[in-house]
Amino acid sequence: MGRPTEGPVPGTGSEPADDGPGTLRSAVRAPEIAYRPARGSLARRGPADPVKVLMHRHRDLCAYAVDPLEIAAGLEAHGLTDRAAARYRHRDVFSLAEELYARAPAAGRSARGRAARPGRVREARAGWTLTALLPGAACLATAGALRATEGVLGDGARCAVTAAGALLVLLGLRLCLRDGPLRTPPGAPGVTLYVCWLLGYAVYGDDLLAQVVSGGPDGPVSAASAPLLGLAAALAPAAWCAHLFAVHARRRLDGSHGLSDFGAGVRPALLGVVALFLCALAALLHLAVLGHPGPATGLAGPLALGALLFLARLLAVHGFPEPAATGLAGACAVEVAAPFLVLAGRLPGLGPLARPVDAVVAAAGPGGVPVLACGTAAFGLLVHASVALTRASAHASA
Repeated sequence: MGRPTEGPVPGTGSEPADDGPGTLRSAVRAPEIAYRPARGSLARRGPADPVKVLMHRHRDLCAYAVDPLEIAAGLEAHGLTDRAAARYRHRDVFSLAEELYARAPAAGRSARGRAARPGRVREARAGWTLTALLPGAACLATAGALRATEGVLGDGARCAVTAAGALLVLLGLRLCLRDGPLRTPPGAPGVTLYVCWLLGYAVYGDDLLAQVVSGGPDGPVSAASAPLLGLAAALAPAAWCAHLFAVHARRRLDGSHGLSDFGAGVRPALLGVVALFLCALAALLHLAVLGHPGPATGLAGPLALGALLFLARLLAVHGFPEPAATGLAGACAVEVAAPFLVLAGRLPGLGPLARPVDAVVAAAGPGGVPVLACGTAAFGLLVHASVALTRASAHASA
Protein backbone atom coordinates (compact mmCIF):
# COMPACT_ATOMS: atom_id res chain seq x y z
CA MET A 1 0.00 0.00 0.00
CA GLY A 2 1.28 3.45 -0.80
CA ARG A 3 1.94 6.07 1.77
CA PRO A 4 -1.13 8.31 2.25
CA THR A 5 -0.75 11.83 0.99
CA GLU A 6 -0.85 14.43 3.67
CA GLY A 7 -3.30 17.17 3.05
CA PRO A 8 -3.14 20.82 4.04
CA VAL A 9 -3.42 21.58 7.70
CA PRO A 10 -5.89 24.33 8.45
CA GLY A 11 -4.57 27.37 10.18
CA THR A 12 -0.97 26.88 9.11
CA GLY A 13 -1.05 28.99 5.97
CA SER A 14 -0.31 25.98 3.76
CA GLU A 15 -3.89 25.43 2.52
CA PRO A 16 -4.64 26.67 -0.99
CA ALA A 17 -6.26 30.06 -1.24
CA ASP A 18 -9.42 30.57 -3.31
CA ASP A 19 -9.14 33.51 -5.68
CA GLY A 20 -12.36 32.85 -7.42
CA PRO A 21 -14.30 30.20 -9.24
CA GLY A 22 -12.01 27.60 -10.79
CA THR A 23 -8.82 29.31 -9.65
CA LEU A 24 -6.43 28.05 -7.00
CA ARG A 25 -3.24 29.94 -5.93
CA SER A 26 -0.43 27.84 -4.45
CA ALA A 27 1.01 29.04 -1.13
CA VAL A 28 4.06 26.74 -1.13
CA ARG A 29 7.25 28.79 -0.47
CA ALA A 30 10.68 28.26 -2.03
CA PRO A 31 12.77 25.64 -0.21
CA GLU A 32 15.63 28.03 0.55
CA ILE A 33 13.19 30.35 2.27
CA ALA A 34 11.21 27.64 3.98
CA TYR A 35 14.30 26.10 5.62
CA ARG A 36 16.32 29.24 6.30
CA PRO A 37 16.84 29.77 10.05
CA ALA A 38 15.36 32.85 11.56
CA ARG A 39 17.53 35.91 12.05
CA GLY A 40 19.36 35.83 15.34
CA SER A 41 19.31 32.05 15.69
CA LEU A 42 22.60 30.22 16.20
CA ALA A 43 23.07 28.69 12.74
CA ARG A 44 26.30 26.93 13.65
CA ARG A 45 24.97 24.93 16.57
CA GLY A 46 23.24 22.24 14.53
CA PRO A 47 24.63 18.89 13.40
CA ALA A 48 25.50 20.34 9.98
CA ASP A 49 27.76 23.00 11.48
CA PRO A 50 31.00 22.69 9.42
CA VAL A 51 33.13 24.44 12.04
CA LYS A 52 31.91 22.06 14.74
CA VAL A 53 32.73 19.10 12.52
CA LEU A 54 36.24 20.51 11.96
CA MET A 55 36.68 21.09 15.69
CA HIS A 56 35.79 17.47 16.46
CA ARG A 57 38.18 16.30 13.75
CA HIS A 58 41.06 18.26 15.36
CA ARG A 59 39.93 17.93 18.98
CA ASP A 60 43.40 17.65 20.54
CA LEU A 61 44.83 20.49 18.47
CA CYS A 62 42.05 22.86 19.55
CA ALA A 63 42.00 21.77 23.20
CA TYR A 64 45.74 22.00 23.86
CA ALA A 65 46.65 24.96 21.64
CA VAL A 66 48.30 27.86 23.41
CA ASP A 67 46.80 30.44 21.07
CA PRO A 68 44.89 30.63 17.77
CA LEU A 69 48.17 30.84 15.86
CA GLU A 70 49.07 27.30 16.89
CA ILE A 71 45.70 26.08 15.61
CA ALA A 72 46.26 27.92 12.33
CA ALA A 73 49.66 26.31 11.94
CA GLY A 74 48.22 22.89 12.69
CA LEU A 75 45.42 23.32 10.17
CA GLU A 76 47.90 24.39 7.52
CA ALA A 77 50.07 21.37 8.30
CA HIS A 78 47.02 19.19 7.60
CA GLY A 79 46.59 20.81 4.18
CA LEU A 80 43.92 23.42 4.91
CA THR A 81 44.44 26.57 2.81
CA ASP A 82 42.82 30.00 2.79
CA ARG A 83 40.67 28.94 -0.14
CA ALA A 84 39.51 25.85 1.73
CA ALA A 85 38.66 28.02 4.75
CA ALA A 86 35.89 29.61 2.69
CA ARG A 87 33.93 26.35 3.03
CA TYR A 88 33.78 27.09 6.75
CA ARG A 89 32.51 30.65 6.13
CA HIS A 90 35.84 32.31 6.89
CA ARG A 91 38.07 34.48 4.74
CA ASP A 92 41.31 32.71 5.76
CA VAL A 93 42.80 30.06 8.03
CA PHE A 94 43.68 32.57 10.75
CA SER A 95 40.11 33.75 11.31
CA LEU A 96 38.91 30.13 11.27
CA ALA A 97 41.53 29.28 13.90
CA GLU A 98 40.34 32.15 16.08
CA GLU A 99 36.81 30.74 16.11
CA LEU A 100 38.06 27.22 16.83
CA TYR A 101 40.15 28.54 19.71
CA ALA A 102 37.19 30.48 21.11
CA ARG A 103 34.81 27.53 20.87
CA ALA A 104 37.20 24.87 22.18
CA PRO A 105 37.04 24.06 25.92
CA ALA A 106 39.84 25.80 27.79
CA ALA A 107 40.16 23.19 30.53
CA GLY A 108 42.71 21.07 28.66
CA ARG A 109 45.03 23.89 27.73
CA SER A 110 48.39 23.73 29.43
CA ALA A 111 49.92 26.49 31.48
CA ARG A 112 52.71 27.00 28.97
CA GLY A 113 50.60 29.65 27.28
CA ARG A 114 51.47 32.11 30.02
CA ALA A 115 53.97 34.66 28.84
CA ALA A 116 57.44 34.17 30.19
CA ARG A 117 58.81 36.91 32.37
CA PRO A 118 61.32 39.24 30.67
CA GLY A 119 63.95 38.39 33.29
CA ARG A 120 63.79 34.69 32.49
CA VAL A 121 63.92 35.42 28.77
CA ARG A 122 67.09 37.47 29.23
CA GLU A 123 68.66 34.76 31.37
CA ALA A 124 67.89 32.08 28.81
CA ARG A 125 69.27 34.26 26.03
CA ALA A 126 72.48 34.88 27.95
CA GLY A 127 72.78 31.16 28.63
CA TRP A 128 72.60 29.95 25.05
CA THR A 129 74.81 32.84 23.90
CA LEU A 130 77.50 31.70 26.33
CA THR A 131 77.27 28.07 25.21
CA ALA A 132 77.47 29.15 21.57
CA LEU A 133 80.78 30.86 22.32
CA LEU A 134 82.33 27.76 23.93
CA PRO A 135 83.32 25.82 20.77
CA GLY A 136 85.07 28.82 19.24
CA ALA A 137 86.87 29.60 22.51
CA ALA A 138 88.03 25.99 22.87
CA CYS A 139 89.22 25.88 19.28
CA LEU A 140 91.04 29.21 19.64
CA ALA A 141 92.72 28.08 22.87
CA THR A 142 93.88 24.83 21.27
CA ALA A 143 95.28 26.59 18.21
CA GLY A 144 97.05 29.11 20.43
CA ALA A 145 98.56 26.36 22.59
CA LEU A 146 99.84 24.48 19.56
CA ARG A 147 101.37 27.61 18.11
CA ALA A 148 103.02 28.61 21.40
CA THR A 149 104.53 25.16 21.93
CA GLU A 150 105.79 24.72 18.39
CA GLY A 151 109.37 23.41 18.57
CA VAL A 152 109.07 22.90 22.34
CA LEU A 153 106.86 19.85 22.67
CA GLY A 154 107.37 16.59 20.83
CA ASP A 155 104.97 15.12 18.33
CA GLY A 156 103.32 12.91 20.94
CA ALA A 157 102.67 15.81 23.31
CA ARG A 158 101.31 17.96 20.50
CA CYS A 159 98.96 15.15 19.46
CA ALA A 160 97.75 14.94 23.06
CA VAL A 161 97.10 18.71 23.11
CA THR A 162 95.22 18.43 19.82
CA ALA A 163 93.11 15.54 21.11
CA ALA A 164 92.28 17.40 24.31
CA GLY A 165 91.32 20.49 22.34
CA ALA A 166 89.12 18.46 19.98
CA LEU A 167 87.37 16.92 22.98
CA LEU A 168 86.70 20.38 24.45
CA VAL A 169 85.34 21.60 21.13
CA LEU A 170 83.00 18.59 20.90
CA LEU A 171 81.76 19.13 24.45
CA GLY A 172 81.12 22.80 23.75
CA LEU A 173 79.36 21.91 20.53
CA ARG A 174 77.14 19.44 22.35
CA LEU A 175 76.16 22.07 24.92
CA CYS A 176 75.49 24.60 22.16
CA LEU A 177 73.19 22.27 20.22
CA ARG A 178 71.36 21.02 23.31
CA ASP A 179 69.63 24.32 24.07
CA GLY A 180 68.87 27.62 22.42
CA PRO A 181 67.94 28.53 18.84
CA LEU A 182 70.06 25.74 17.34
CA ARG A 183 68.41 23.03 19.43
CA THR A 184 66.75 20.33 17.34
CA PRO A 185 64.62 17.28 18.09
CA PRO A 186 65.95 13.84 17.12
CA GLY A 187 66.47 14.01 13.38
CA ALA A 188 67.57 11.87 10.49
CA PRO A 189 70.37 9.38 11.23
CA GLY A 190 73.87 9.93 9.91
CA VAL A 191 73.93 13.72 10.27
CA THR A 192 76.78 13.66 12.80
CA LEU A 193 78.88 11.50 10.48
CA TYR A 194 78.21 13.82 7.53
CA VAL A 195 79.19 16.91 9.51
CA CYS A 196 82.39 15.28 10.80
CA TRP A 197 83.42 14.34 7.27
CA LEU A 198 82.72 17.83 5.92
CA LEU A 199 84.74 19.45 8.70
CA GLY A 200 87.58 16.96 8.25
CA TYR A 201 87.68 17.65 4.53
CA ALA A 202 87.78 21.40 5.23
CA VAL A 203 90.94 20.81 7.27
CA TYR A 204 92.74 18.14 5.21
CA GLY A 205 90.86 17.80 1.93
CA ASP A 206 92.51 20.43 -0.24
CA ASP A 207 96.07 19.24 0.34
CA LEU A 208 95.04 15.58 0.00
CA LEU A 209 93.33 16.21 -3.34
CA ALA A 210 96.28 18.26 -4.58
CA GLN A 211 98.64 15.37 -3.84
CA VAL A 212 96.34 12.83 -5.48
CA VAL A 213 95.97 14.91 -8.64
CA SER A 214 99.76 15.39 -8.86
CA GLY A 215 100.39 11.64 -8.68
CA GLY A 216 100.47 11.05 -4.93
CA PRO A 217 99.76 10.93 -2.14
CA ASP A 218 103.44 10.99 -1.42
CA GLY A 219 103.79 12.60 2.01
CA PRO A 220 102.00 13.78 5.15
CA VAL A 221 98.87 15.82 4.56
CA SER A 222 99.02 19.40 5.83
CA ALA A 223 96.22 20.62 8.03
CA ALA A 224 94.50 23.97 7.49
CA SER A 225 93.28 25.04 10.92
CA ALA A 226 91.88 28.43 9.89
CA PRO A 227 88.63 27.09 8.33
CA LEU A 228 87.84 25.02 11.42
CA LEU A 229 88.57 27.95 13.72
CA GLY A 230 86.38 30.31 11.72
CA LEU A 231 83.50 27.82 11.54
CA ALA A 232 83.67 27.12 15.28
CA ALA A 233 83.63 30.82 16.09
CA ALA A 234 80.65 31.29 13.73
CA LEU A 235 78.37 29.25 15.99
CA ALA A 236 77.49 32.34 18.01
CA PRO A 237 76.41 34.37 14.94
CA ALA A 238 74.52 31.31 13.68
CA ALA A 239 72.58 31.06 16.96
CA TRP A 240 71.69 34.74 16.89
CA CYS A 241 70.64 34.64 13.24
CA ALA A 242 68.42 31.63 13.92
CA HIS A 243 66.95 33.46 16.93
CA LEU A 244 66.25 36.60 14.91
CA PHE A 245 64.54 34.58 12.20
CA ALA A 246 62.32 32.76 14.73
CA VAL A 247 61.34 36.02 16.45
CA HIS A 248 60.55 37.76 13.17
CA ALA A 249 58.50 34.79 11.94
CA ARG A 250 56.49 34.73 15.16
CA ARG A 251 55.74 38.44 14.88
CA ARG A 252 54.68 38.02 11.27
CA LEU A 253 52.45 35.16 12.40
CA ASP A 254 50.82 37.46 14.94
CA GLY A 255 50.11 40.19 12.40
CA SER A 256 49.27 38.19 9.28
CA HIS A 257 45.77 37.77 7.88
CA GLY A 258 46.45 34.86 5.56
CA LEU A 259 48.93 32.17 4.74
CA SER A 260 50.12 33.91 1.57
CA ASP A 261 50.57 37.15 3.50
CA PHE A 262 52.67 35.33 6.11
CA GLY A 263 54.84 33.62 3.49
CA ALA A 264 55.48 36.87 1.64
CA GLY A 265 56.68 38.48 4.86
CA VAL A 266 58.89 35.64 6.08
CA ARG A 267 60.76 34.92 2.84
CA PRO A 268 62.77 38.21 2.86
CA ALA A 269 63.61 37.59 6.52
CA LEU A 270 65.01 34.17 5.65
CA LEU A 271 67.21 35.57 2.90
CA GLY A 272 68.27 38.38 5.21
CA VAL A 273 69.44 36.15 8.05
CA VAL A 274 71.31 33.89 5.62
CA ALA A 275 73.10 36.92 4.15
CA LEU A 276 73.83 38.26 7.65
CA PHE A 277 75.33 34.95 8.73
CA LEU A 278 77.48 34.73 5.59
CA CYS A 279 78.84 38.23 6.24
CA ALA A 280 79.73 37.32 9.84
CA LEU A 281 81.27 34.02 8.73
CA ALA A 282 83.37 35.71 6.03
CA ALA A 283 84.74 38.18 8.58
CA LEU A 284 85.58 35.41 11.07
CA LEU A 285 87.25 33.29 8.42
CA HIS A 286 89.34 36.24 7.29
CA LEU A 287 90.46 36.90 10.88
CA ALA A 288 91.25 33.21 11.35
CA VAL A 289 93.43 33.17 8.24
CA LEU A 290 95.29 36.29 9.41
CA GLY A 291 95.85 34.95 12.91
CA HIS A 292 96.67 31.34 12.02
CA PRO A 293 98.25 31.19 8.58
CA GLY A 294 98.63 27.71 7.14
CA PRO A 295 98.45 26.01 3.76
CA ALA A 296 97.14 28.26 1.03
CA THR A 297 93.37 27.97 1.04
CA GLY A 298 90.60 30.23 -0.14
CA LEU A 299 87.57 31.41 1.76
CA ALA A 300 85.01 30.21 -0.79
CA GLY A 301 85.08 26.56 0.32
CA PRO A 302 84.66 27.19 4.08
CA LEU A 303 82.08 29.87 3.30
CA ALA A 304 80.02 27.42 1.23
CA LEU A 305 80.38 24.82 3.98
CA GLY A 306 79.20 27.31 6.61
CA ALA A 307 76.16 28.21 4.52
CA LEU A 308 75.35 24.52 4.09
CA LEU A 309 75.64 23.77 7.81
CA PHE A 310 73.58 26.83 8.78
CA LEU A 311 70.74 26.07 6.36
CA ALA A 312 70.71 22.40 7.33
CA ARG A 313 70.49 23.31 11.00
CA LEU A 314 67.79 25.91 10.36
CA LEU A 315 65.67 23.34 8.54
CA ALA A 316 66.17 20.78 11.29
CA VAL A 317 65.24 23.29 14.00
CA HIS A 318 61.90 23.96 12.32
CA GLY A 319 61.02 20.32 11.76
CA PHE A 320 62.64 19.34 8.45
CA PRO A 321 65.58 17.07 9.34
CA GLU A 322 65.27 14.81 6.29
CA PRO A 323 66.01 17.49 3.65
CA ALA A 324 68.88 18.75 5.83
CA ALA A 325 70.41 15.28 5.99
CA THR A 326 69.96 14.85 2.25
CA GLY A 327 71.87 18.06 1.50
CA LEU A 328 74.71 17.11 3.83
CA ALA A 329 74.89 13.60 2.38
CA GLY A 330 75.04 14.96 -1.18
CA ALA A 331 77.97 17.25 -0.35
CA CYS A 332 79.78 14.37 1.38
CA ALA A 333 79.26 12.12 -1.63
CA VAL A 334 80.90 14.62 -3.98
CA GLU A 335 83.87 15.17 -1.68
CA VAL A 336 84.37 11.44 -1.15
CA ALA A 337 84.10 10.72 -4.85
CA ALA A 338 86.65 13.34 -5.97
CA PRO A 339 89.91 11.65 -4.83
CA PHE A 340 88.60 8.17 -5.60
CA LEU A 341 87.73 9.16 -9.17
CA VAL A 342 91.27 10.48 -9.65
CA LEU A 343 92.74 7.25 -8.27
CA ALA A 344 90.39 5.12 -10.37
CA GLY A 345 91.40 7.09 -13.47
CA ARG A 346 94.92 5.68 -13.19
CA LEU A 347 93.66 2.21 -14.03
CA PRO A 348 93.82 1.15 -17.69
CA GLY A 349 90.75 2.21 -19.61
CA LEU A 350 89.29 4.28 -16.75
CA GLY A 351 91.01 7.57 -17.53
CA PRO A 352 87.75 9.43 -18.34
CA LEU A 353 86.63 9.01 -14.71
CA ALA A 354 89.23 11.51 -13.54
CA ARG A 355 88.48 14.16 -16.16
CA PRO A 356 85.68 15.99 -14.27
CA VAL A 357 87.86 16.35 -11.16
CA ASP A 358 90.87 17.36 -13.22
CA ALA A 359 88.77 20.02 -14.95
CA VAL A 360 87.55 21.46 -11.65
CA VAL A 361 91.06 21.48 -10.15
CA ALA A 362 92.51 23.08 -13.29
CA ALA A 363 89.86 25.82 -13.24
CA ALA A 364 89.63 26.61 -9.51
CA GLY A 365 92.31 24.59 -7.75
CA PRO A 366 91.71 21.87 -5.17
CA GLY A 367 89.39 24.20 -3.27
CA GLY A 368 86.97 24.16 -6.20
CA VAL A 369 85.67 20.71 -5.20
CA PRO A 370 84.27 21.74 -1.77
CA VAL A 371 82.95 24.95 -3.31
CA LEU A 372 81.07 22.93 -5.92
CA ALA A 373 79.88 20.26 -3.47
CA CYS A 374 78.84 22.47 -0.55
CA GLY A 375 77.70 25.40 -2.69
CA THR A 376 75.34 23.27 -4.77
CA ALA A 377 73.93 21.53 -1.70
CA ALA A 378 73.50 24.86 0.12
CA PHE A 379 71.67 26.36 -2.84
CA GLY A 380 69.32 23.37 -2.92
CA LEU A 381 68.60 23.72 0.79
CA LEU A 382 68.02 27.45 0.38
CA VAL A 383 65.42 26.80 -2.33
CA HIS A 384 63.74 24.20 -0.13
CA ALA A 385 63.86 26.48 2.92
CA SER A 386 62.27 29.34 0.98
CA VAL A 387 59.21 27.09 0.60
CA ALA A 388 59.23 25.05 3.81
CA LEU A 389 60.14 27.81 6.27
CA THR A 390 57.57 30.25 4.88
CA ARG A 391 54.71 28.03 6.09
CA ALA A 392 52.99 28.82 9.36
CA SER A 393 53.30 25.21 10.51
CA ALA A 394 57.10 25.59 10.62
CA HIS A 395 56.79 28.22 13.36
CA ALA A 396 53.98 26.84 15.53
CA SER A 397 56.20 26.66 18.60
CA ALA A 398 58.76 29.32 17.69
